[in-house]
Amino acid sequence: MESYKNFRLAAYVWAYYLKDITREKLERDIETFRMYAPLDKVYLENHRAQIDVDQDTLRWVKEVFESHGIQVSGGITSTALVNGKRKPSIFGTFCYTDEEHRALYTRLIEDLAGVFDEIILDDFFFTACKCEKCIAAKGERSWAQYRLDLMEDFSHEITKRAKAVNPKLNFIIKYPAWYKSYHETGYNPQKQRDIFDMIYTGTETREAVYNAQHMQRYHSYSIMRFLENTAPGKNGGGWIDAGGSGDNINRFLEQAELTILGGARELTLWNFEFMIRPDINVLPAMTKDLRRIDAVVSGCGSPVGASVYEPFNSDGEDLLYNYMGMGGIALEPTPDFKDDAPVLFVTRSSAKDPQIVPKVCSYVRSGGNLVMTSGFLKETWDRGIRELTSVQPTDRTVEGEEYMIANRNYTASDIVRGSGPVRFDVLSTKDNATWCDITVCCREFNTPVLTEEDYGNGRVFVLNVPHNYADFYRLPQRVWETLSKHLSMGQKVYCASDAKCIFVAYDNNVYGIQNYTSHKSNVRVIVRGKCEGLRDLESGEILGKAALLSTPSRGFDCAYFIPEPDEYAVDLQIGAGAWTFFEVLSGE
Repeated sequence: MESYKNFRLAAYVWAYYLKDITREKLERDIETFRMYAPLDKVYLENHRAQIDVDQDTLRWVKEVFESHGIQVSGGITSTALVNGKRKPSIFGTFCYTDEEHRALYTRLIEDLAGVFDEIILDDFFFTACKCEKCIAAKGERSWAQYRLDLMEDFSHEITKRAKAVNPKLNFIIKYPAWYKSYHETGYNPQKQRDIFDMIYTGTETREAVYNAQHMQRYHSYSIMRFLENTAPGKNGGGWIDAGGSGDNINRFLEQAELTILGGARELTLWNFEFMIRPDINVLPAMTKDLRRIDAVVSGCGSPVGASVYEPFNSDGEDLLYNYMGMGGIALEPTPDFKDDAPVLFVTRSSAKDPQIVPKVCSYVRSGGNLVMTSGFLKETWDRGIRELTSVQPTDRTVEGEEYMIANRNYTASDIVRGSGPVRFDVLSTKDNATWCDITVCCREFNTPVLTEEDYGNGRVFVLNVPHNYADFYRLPQRVWETLSKHLSMGQKVYCASDAKCIFVAYDNNVYGIQNYTSHKSNVRVIVRGKCEGLRDLESGEILGKAALLSTPSRGFDCAYFIPEPDEYAVDLQIGAGAWTFFEVLSGE
C-alpha cells in the first residue's frame, strides 16, 4: 500500500508480542497490517515490566521487517521489578537513585544500541519513587526539583553509554501527553532536548469525562505545537493509541488527524499487535481518514495562533488553553516568551516565570495585546501587575448564565444566554478606568468576564475563568465570538462557534474547522479585510458569500475609536464530527 506523502506511518511493537513470536506469525501479521494501512517503520521493544526480549530475537525480527522494506528502530518501556523488590512508585518505574536499577537500565539500553541505530524511550522514562534512598538523596529540595536534577543526570549517563556502543545512534526521548505533570515526575524537556538527539510527542487523548487527566480533544493538537516549539526541527513525530476509544472510534481518528494537522512528520501507532486485532479494528477507518488529511496538509503552511506562554516546569491553571481551543480559538503554546507576538495569552502557569511582570509590562507598553486570566491576576497581584490594570481580585463568587456583550469599540450591545449557570470570581473594576467587553449578569449584580484597558501603546485584557473549566462549554456563541476576536488579533481569520468546535489556522490562507458536537453546528467565519467568500479546499466549492459586519464607531462623547479593518462574515453549517477546510477569497 502506498505511503502517505507528508508523513510516515510507524507502529510500536511491544515486548509482550515479541517474547513468543514465530517467523510465520510475524509474516502473517505484517501482511494483515499492510492489507489496511501502509507501514513505513516499526520500533521493537526489548523490555517492559518483567518481560525481556533477547538480542538474537530482536535481530531476526528486525531482518523480517526490513525484508518488507520497513525501517526498524529499538524501544524500551522503563518499568521493572528489579531483584524482585517492589519500589514505592506508580507503574513500577525504575528508581534512578538506586544503583541496581541504574545498572539494569543501562545494560538494557546498551543491548538496544548493539542492535539498532535508533532508540526511542517509551513514555515511562520518569520517576515517582519515594523509597528511603530517594528520600535521603532529595534532602531539602522539592520532589519536582530533585527529580528534574536526577533525570537530567541519568539522561547524560545513558546517552553517553549508548553512544559508546553505537556512535551512529539516534537517541529519542518520547514525552507523554500529560504535560502538566512533567516536572513533578522528572521529565525535563528544557534540558533533555539538548541531551537527546530528538524528542517525540505523545498526542494520545482519552474520554474527557471519565478520565483523571483532563485531556480535551484539542490537546492532541496543542501538545504537538508545544513540543514543536520546544525543540524546533527535532520533534520526530506524534504517538497515539486507541485506549479510551472503545465506545467511540472517532477519538482515535481525531488523535491522528490533529497530530498531523499540528505538524507531525511521523505518526506512531501503539501498538502493532493491537492494530491487527479484529476486536479493535481501527486501521481500515484510520487509513481512509489519513488519506484525506494527507491531501489537506499538502496545502497547509505553518500553524498560527495566539501565543500561549507556558514556561518550563510550570503549573497553575493546568491545560486551561485546551478548553479555549475547544471553543474555536487558534492557539500556539510555547515555552518561550514571544515579545513580538500580536497577542500574548498568560495563565497562572505563566506566572511561574519570576520575571513575568516586567516582561508583560514592557510587552504591552511597546504595543502588544496581553490577555491575562483571573488566575494570573491573582498570582501576580502582589508582584506589580496592578501597574497594568485597575481590575482587582476578590474572595467572592457569583453564578449566572446571562451575558452582556458590549465591545468597547462598538456602540451596539447584546444580551445573550448560555446553556447553563457558570460560577465566576467577582472581579472589582473601576468604572471608565476599565471597560467590560463581556459581563455575566446575576440578577441585580454583575461581574466582568472580559475586560480591557490601555497601557502605553498596547492593550490589556483580563479573562475571568470559570471555576469549572468545563463550564466554558456553557458559554453562548456571541461570548465565544468576542473572546475569539480579541485573542486572534494579528490573524486574518477567526471564528464564532458553539463550544466544542476546533479551529486551525495556517500562515498561507488555509483554515480548518471541526465540529465535535453530536449535532450540526452553525459556525460564523469572520475575515479581517476584503472578502468575497470562502472556497472549500478539497472540492473547490464556494461555501458562501461574505457579508460586511458592523464597523467601529465613536460612542457617546468619545473623541475617537480604535481603527480596525473591515470584517466580513460567512456563515457555515458543519455536520457532527465533520471537518471543513477552506481558503479565503479576497477578491483582490
